[in-house]
Amino acid sequence: MVHRLRSLLETRNFRRHWGVLVEIVALVSVSILTAAAQEASPQHEGGVVIQGNVLDSAHKLVAGASVRLELKGAPGAVVTRTNAAGVFVFPALGTGSYVVIAEKSRVRSRAIAVAASSPGEQKVELVLEIAEADSGASPAPAQAMEFADKPNFTVAGVTDWTAVGGHGSDTILRTSESLARETLTLKPESANSPGGASAANESESKLRAALAGAPGSFEANHQLGEFYLYTGRYREALPLLQAAYQIDPANAGNEYDLALAHKETGDFSQAREDVQKLLAHKESADLHRLQGELDEKLGDPLAAVHEYEQAVRLNPSEQNYFEWGSELLLHRAVWQAVEVFGNGAKAYPNSGRMQAALGSALFAGARYEEAAASLCKASDLNPADLQPYMFLGEIQVAAPTPLPCVQQKLARFAEEQPGNSLANYFYAMAIWKRQEPPNQRDVEKVEALLDKAVAIDAKCGDAYLQLGVLYSSRRDYDKAIGYYSKAIEVNPQLGEAHYRLGVAYDRIGEPAKAKQEFQLHDEIEKQQAAAVEQQRREVKQFLVVLQGQPTHPVTN
Repeated sequence: MVHRLRSLLETRNFRRHWGVLVEIVALVSVSILTAAAQEASPQHEGGVVIQGNVLDSAHKLVAGASVRLELKGAPGAVVTRTNAAGVFVFPALGTGSYVVIAEKSRVRSRAIAVAASSPGEQKVELVLEIAEADSGASPAPAQAMEFADKPNFTVAGVTDWTAVGGHGSDTILRTSESLARETLTLKPESANSPGGASAANESESKLRAALAGAPGSFEANHQLGEFYLYTGRYREALPLLQAAYQIDPANAGNEYDLALAHKETGDFSQAREDVQKLLAHKESADLHRLQGELDEKLGDPLAAVHEYEQAVRLNPSEQNYFEWGSELLLHRAVWQAVEVFGNGAKAYPNSGRMQAALGSALFAGARYEEAAASLCKASDLNPADLQPYMFLGEIQVAAPTPLPCVQQKLARFAEEQPGNSLANYFYAMAIWKRQEPPNQRDVEKVEALLDKAVAIDAKCGDAYLQLGVLYSSRRDYDKAIGYYSKAIEVNPQLGEAHYRLGVAYDRIGEPAKAKQEFQLHDEIEKQQAAAVEQQRREVKQFLVVLQGQPTHPVTN
């Protein structure tokens, strides 16, 4: 033990490598625990091994769960984590009476007593079944949530998305699903690109020269690898970070960068293994957030959502709130996403993307006017950001009635982005939707905006379609047919254009052409419905437990 401590203390750059310090603390903890057990009963050859599995409430193995071991009558505890197979091991213990408990996110197991009176294996099965809010006891300081608005729900499982209902029409449901996916791509306003190309080239030259002069240097490999990583050159970063890891595997910062490089090059399993090794030494919100991202990519959304929640508990940052809410929304825990985004918006009232995400979640919950208000606020917080306007345009088109504040914000969008085809299209649709009965001046403005949209982008099929609708309303079917045909030319899968073209042909007495277009419409609708259904089945839906209520699927 003393020799091992001396070796660790003599490690090069000790102060920079907190992983080494953690290892020392772990060794001391194990030593104290084992020594206390040996006083209770002399250690025999082989010692005691306590091992077992951690399961969730559905009796599925849980990876990355925290398992705590305490010896009765002894100070301190030893903590480990389950591996990818949900297995944990505490080796080389003395005999005595132990207590084992597992925890992950806000769910824990019951405490299990283990009486180890002689050397050998003791097997334990721990089931995560007690929500923190239901435990009747305050969490330990290390587990205490650091954000004020504790959620009143627990995500307890996943299910296939079958027979899911939606508020309003299928168009609204499809729009809400699309917005959920688009929400994931929202960037923080501080996410700016690195400095100019000349400065980057100069930095790269210096770093490459340093590596050429000292190819065996940890710093030279790590710094150039990190430079490539944060400039998006992931495949160039990977071998350098791997080389740095071989030189100094205890450097946590390098291993974190290595995990990012593995993730960005598509090796999600290796990236998750990197993160789990880091988490075994120290809890970190960044690590839990990264683990959540990797769990989602590897098809384990239940693990992912708990990792994101844990990240918020450790550090209630804007990014952590955003990632947690986005995961909930993606898997149709709509009201829970509204709660998380709402709390995030209260904590970060100047975050435009948090307001946009909240608007997306509110729309999915059929709270259309509140959704519009949140998205309008997002557009005001950062008028140069296009995404809130795009969301406003999408919900305005899909919503059953005109929404407050939307037309005004889309007018600003079109004014500030006159060369943007969609800015003109969405503003046109906002004006048109409010006209009952149509106002001639406004209809002319709508036509001008739609004409401008197709002039900017000749492939703007939706604008051609709406021009056809406009001319059909004037009974000018020849022009309407021309616009419908153009819409189909640029987007053959635009089912509504086929249907309206069929109606126009019927109006001018060409039933054969009308029948053909109606058939094409039906075929496209059938194909698109099948594709949407398949996409929905691939996205697992969360099972949510509310405080004081049984497990149930959330349907919206």
